[in-house]
Amino acid sequence: MPILALLIAWFWSTPAMAHKPSDSYLSFTVRDQVVSGQWDIALRDLDYAIGLDADGDGAITWGELKGRHDAIVAYALGHLRVSSGGQPCATHAEEQLVDRHTDGTYTVLRFSVRCAARVPRLVLHYDLFFDLDAQHRGLWRAEYEGQTQIGIFATDHREHTLALDAPSRLAEFLDYGREGVWHIWIGYDHILFLLSLLLPAVLWRSGGHWVPVPGFRPALTEVVKVVTAFTLAHSVTLSLAVLKVIALPARLVESAIAASVLLAALNNLYPLVTARRWLVAFGFGLVHGLGFASVLLDLGLPRGSLALALLAFNLGVEGGQLAIVTAFLPLAYGARHTVLYARMVFQGGSLAILVLAALWLVERGLDLKLL
Repeated sequence: MPILALLIAWFWSTPAMAHKPSDSYLSFTVRDQVVSGQWDIALRDLDYAIGLDADGDGAITWGELKGRHDAIVAYALGHLRVSSGGQPCATHAEEQLVDRHTDGTYTVLRFSVRCAARVPRLVLHYDLFFDLDAQHRGLWRAEYEGQTQIGIFATDHREHTLALDAPSRLAEFLDYGREGVWHIWIGYDHILFLLSLLLPAVLWRSGGHWVPVPGFRPALTEVVKVVTAFTLAHSVTLSLAVLKVIALPARLVESAIAASVLLAALNNLYPLVTARRWLVAFGFGLVHGLGFASVLLDLGLPRGSLALALLAFNLGVEGGQLAIVTAFLPLAYGARHTVLYARMVFQGGSLAILVLAALWLVERGLDLKLL
């Protein structure tokens, strides 16, 4: 069953963002033919794209940022096009500020867009950083006469049409559902935690050893319990965090998620919990839900749109999880009697996950870069 080995190799060779991908945040306020905008872009992404750290000391100062203001404006606005009625709208940069998000420091570029006539429909085309990072996302919201629309730009979805007189809630729902699927698929720590719990699902403990389950039903029952518990738990804390009922420092949450992956993999190698592992999934799932909330929290949506985004995003996450489980379980069940599964997949895979999670924990806990 080489699929797990390939996954581990892929995770190992991928930068250890693990769970918070590259995002920028666009907001528009539309009044008649004038559009006011604000664009939050991560300094780390801009530094990689055009260079901000002039003295190479690893810290970007306000002076260095101001010195690159024109380059930032040219780069950013060169990757955003706004049109109305088939005619391009003129975009003008205004002030530049700095703000903090859950994953670091962002430059805040304020700009205005002026169209030739009243704006019943705006077409937005976005391709920032897509040539450098295919996983980058542009999260946007637009406000017009008390209504809010939301959406996500991605490499395969670079253009959005804002029908200001008749906003499409279905389009918003599909956008955030798609983002939920994508977020679990690139949330490597979430995937490895889930795999750590799924690996022993086709085995059970007997006489101090892991042995294959006798039939498919026990394996399926165990998987259903684990996935359901994980889903319920992260849905609860995702909702509470997005609604700002609870809030914890991002560094603490990310470190706890890494620790959960490490402990789940360690339990496979040195079993302490062999029954009711769904309780482990539920307990650590509460922490993972706080991690899932970071994308929606950073967008800063009003409560009306937030409810729609929350539901769609959560359903997308569950769909992404289901796809992983559907691909994994039949392969694991079919290979459960083999030495390859026992040694290479179960033990070797658990050990690889443990090492990777330990590195993530050190990185996040001590704010280092090891991978």
